[in-house]
Amino acid sequence: MVTFDDGVCSAAVLNPSLPDDADALAGLRTDPRLDVQDRRAEQLDQLRGLRPAVDAAVLEESGRWAYFPWRRALVSLLGPVGYRRLRLDRNRNLITDAEQDRLHALRIGVVGLSVGHVIAHTLAAEGLCGALRLADFDTLELSNLNRVPVTLFDLGINKATAAARRIAEVDPYLPVEVMTSGLTPDNIEEFLDDLDIVVEECDSLDVKVALREAARSRRLPVLMSTSDRGLVDVERFDEEPRRAVMHGLLGDADAASLAGMSSRDKVPHVLTYLDGRRLSARMAASLVEVDRSISTWPQLAGEVTLGAAAIAEAVRRIGLGEPLHSGRVRVDIGAALDSLIDPISEAAQTLPESAVRAAESVDSTDVARLVVDAAMRAPSGGNVQPWAVEGGRDEVRLTLAREHTSTMDVALRGSAVALGAAVFNAKVAAAAHDRLGPVQFTVDGDGCPLSVTVALGDGADAVLASQYPAMLARETNRRLGRPGTLAAATIDELKAAAEREGATLSVLTDPHQIDSAAAILAAADRVRYLTPRLHADMISELRWPGDPDPDAGIDVHCLELAPDEYAVLSILRRGEVMAALSEWNAGEALGDLTGDRVRSSCGLAVVRVDGSSLTDFARGGAAAEAAWICAERNGVAVQPISPAFLYARTPADFAELSSPFSGELARLRSEFSDLLDIGDRDELVLILRLALAERASVRSRRSSDRLRAMA
Repeated sequence: MVTFDDGVCSAAVLNPSLPDDADALAGLRTDPRLDVQDRRAEQLDQLRGLRPAVDAAVLEESGRWAYFPWRRALVSLLGPVGYRRLRLDRNRNLITDAEQDRLHALRIGVVGLSVGHVIAHTLAAEGLCGALRLADFDTLELSNLNRVPVTLFDLGINKATAAARRIAEVDPYLPVEVMTSGLTPDNIEEFLDDLDIVVEECDSLDVKVALREAARSRRLPVLMSTSDRGLVDVERFDEEPRRAVMHGLLGDADAASLAGMSSRDKVPHVLTYLDGRRLSARMAASLVEVDRSISTWPQLAGEVTLGAAAIAEAVRRIGLGEPLHSGRVRVDIGAALDSLIDPISEAAQTLPESAVRAAESVDSTDVARLVVDAAMRAPSGGNVQPWAVEGGRDEVRLTLAREHTSTMDVALRGSAVALGAAVFNAKVAAAAHDRLGPVQFTVDGDGCPLSVTVALGDGADAVLASQYPAMLARETNRRLGRPGTLAAATIDELKAAAEREGATLSVLTDPHQIDSAAAILAAADRVRYLTPRLHADMISELRWPGDPDPDAGIDVHCLELAPDEYAVLSILRRGEVMAALSEWNAGEALGDLTGDRVRSSCGLAVVRVDGSSLTDFARGGAAAEAAWICAERNGVAVQPISPAFLYARTPADFAELSSPFSGELARLRSEFSDLLDIGDRDELVLILRLALAERASVRSRRSSDRLRAMA
């Protein structure tokens, strides 16, 4: 039978399938005072619910019982593998499974179990080690309870023992050795045996130095947190075996000369080491009062906890071989709070103009300028405006600008679509002023892949002219839609508008089909986030408050996000975050923004053309713009959606977009084509999300850089 004495600091883990352990369990259960807690069934249910699913062998692992004699408690446990998998599941993906395995091999020693108590507990809780060795000779007193997370029931217990017990109640499988004699010149070598990292938090300056001298000889890194303004010291003796201990700040002082000094005598050395100029005023003043109005230097629980977090990060970096050089840093919470910024006020002060800037000096009698202005209002992927526009008395010329292309703009097809939309706007403006003339497309002329000349004649087109006010008011609306049905008459008008420009338009209105399309488009967006070039292009298009070049790209306020979604976006813009998600084959939530908006729509319109030349795609762009304007005239909000696969057709296209996800993009395009029953000869031009929603809160601006001098 397991018995209890005051020095016990670890739980007895018993396996009921072993005869000796079964006998011990039976003996324990005869004690009527024993508190028995059996929640293994709940833990098994939780283990079964983890993602990805755990192996059957782990689920079948024999359970254990942990006996905590200082609590007279017997607690059921999962087996060691299942227990560790479930306990550390919430670490993922901040610490991956592979990283957790590497960290589990670390053996860490902690000296000084006041501050060290919180550090040791944090290391154990995060699973940053596979074994701990704790050393402290002192016992807990009431004055320790301002910073050490123990209770009145622990007073009089050795500090290392109390820390070990608290760790055992978190992870009874973690081996924890205790040296209740503390650290002395006689046992330093014993303490350091087999360790990988040393954390030093003792009060004795001579012991600090002696420990570092011994750790240096063994090439062991030493970490220390000083509880004032978040001061953290890192000494990488593993990388610098000749480095002076304590950064050389104590000069010639060594362990022998420091031994026997009173606390007051040590103050000058402590001030030198801590850099008294940077201590908080209250700590500096307190050091002057040591052995006078106070017995020793003060410490606060918040600072101790902050230091534990910093030491845990340093341990993680060393254990995983990530960069961490010798030196010191202050994680100063007080200074950070002095620099608080109101994000809402800051954003409001730098909001860009919400209105579209019209072309300069527009004269109502100058039709050419009005046509140019109309053309420049056309939509384009990422609002990159991939054109150059110039006008004269008798014509307006639009030229595709290669310099404004992007990775998704496969073979400049997306740019051609945008150019076609600009041409349609130009025709509408010309017709509105009875100056409509012929339109001529030129391919590969003067080294330009595509250019279009809109002649200003004396023709008229009442249908086009009637769209002029709606064309000027056209906008991208990314608001979530409200429930409602798209009228059959509106659908017919959209199809007719696209057909007049030589394209075909299909509309999905069935909720099940819209849901299927949402899943496909969300998956394509995930690929876009996880592919470095596609992600970089996408983020480069966004314009945050204060960004340069606000007249191109997409103002983040145009995204119509909720406050929490803006917070998520600030994370999603980071390439290193996307790289981690890609490495883990994760990121299913990356497409949620698109998926949610598609699901809130009343219809999904898909414009396509029969033909694959740039002129064909420009024709499709004109049709998409015509349908867009028609939808808004019928009170329907429109948002274009460009999945990564939109302009890709061949395996080479998909590989150029994203070699790691080329197969997935091809599959998603095929599924989308099947959903729309699109033929092999049809080319996708643009997808328009149709929704019932209020007007957009912000409209995209246009860049005058795309406007060439008027003839």
